[in-house]
Amino acid sequence: MENFIDNAIDHVYAINTVWVALCAALIFFMEAGFALLEAGFIRSKNAMSIIAKVIIDIIFGGLAFFIVGFGIAYGSSNGWFAFDIGISKSDLGLDLSVSNNLFWFIQLGFAIAAISIVSGALAERMKLWSYTILVILFCAVLYPVVANWVWNPNGWLALRGFNDFAGSAAVHAMGGFAALAAAIVLGPRLGKYKSNGEANTIPGHNLPLAAIGGFILWFGWFGFNPGSTLGAVGNWELIGSVVINTFLASAAGGMSTMIYTYFNYGKIDITMVINGILAGLVAITAGCNVVGPVSAIIIGLFAGVLVDVAVIFIDRLKIDDPVGAIAVHGINGLFGTIAVGLFASDGGLFFGGGSSQLITQIIGVLSIAVFSFIFTFIIMTILKKTVGVRITREEEIAGIDSVSFGISSYSTYD
Repeated sequence: MENFIDNAIDHVYAINTVWVALCAALIFFMEAGFALLEAGFIRSKNAMSIIAKVIIDIIFGGLAFFIVGFGIAYGSSNGWFAFDIGISKSDLGLDLSVSNNLFWFIQLGFAIAAISIVSGALAERMKLWSYTILVILFCAVLYPVVANWVWNPNGWLALRGFNDFAGSAAVHAMGGFAALAAAIVLGPRLGKYKSNGEANTIPGHNLPLAAIGGFILWFGWFGFNPGSTLGAVGNWELIGSVVINTFLASAAGGMSTMIYTYFNYGKIDITMVINGILAGLVAITAGCNVVGPVSAIIIGLFAGVLVDVAVIFIDRLKIDDPVGAIAVHGINGLFGTIAVGLFASDGGLFFGGGSSQLITQIIGVLSIAVFSFIFTFIIMTILKKTVGVRITREEEIAGIDSVSFGISSYSTYD
């Protein structure tokens, strides 16, 4: 009997290990989506700089998250932060049925996704080494502190009952509001705004490339959200619900953006449709475990319109975000987290649960947004006054690729 129980436990661990490893790989592959989406949305003379930034996210951010970041997030927490080095071998208090090493790897995907959100908003004008410093501090300290609040079993938001299943707040709002602060300090691209304040359109150089990036992110999200179950055994129904809610919200987001842009501008804005799909994904990420399919569609429909409205509003503030990262991730991360308090089948305001969960969701996501904005603004300001954050005017005109790498993204030969 004892051998039978041991074998059963081994099988559970084996199945869950395969499941989490697969989902973690999908999340890691999302970095290719960030790279292609952002590269396609900017000018060809800077396309390789975006690839470089995403590589920096992975290698520098990954090492920083290993050395101290994971310990700050999942060490013994006082409710606000922890401190440990490397990957702890002790029980993290999360009832894991996978190794701490594998749990670290899936969490790495979340950390580098958060900073990759920032890279798009800073495209075409930031110094690579200054960006590297930002990445290290973000993945070593800023993101881990927020992860501690939300997912550490002793985090103050976790204890309060805050529901952010896969990171609408901890990943997307965190990254989006960091992007907002960084873009404000960095300033707009040359020629983005006219003397009267009106915005000039600077079109992306390769929209099919951006679309491929969008599809890769869409594909990867089916590791991002279902993988947050952290195990397959006993989670059949939960995984099914998360998958269907993730798809329905993304499809609804793309549909509402397509309809809204057609009737608002007289033509379908396909670039905004791509962002509308992503907005639906961002918005459902917090509550995909607790809302029903109809609610997921409603959340996606709102997100698809909200992203377009937010992009226009941010542009009117003269905040230059070449890829719409602030609107997609920041604004819809905020919306999606709050939507949990409205649409949760058990405890949501619209389902007779009162306002308790809604208040918790609002407190949590606003705390994360303010923390992310303030500390990113401080870091960027210090960098600006010391090593500098902005490439020179001549470098910006020539393009980062030729100046920093001595190559062009697209070469022709006779």
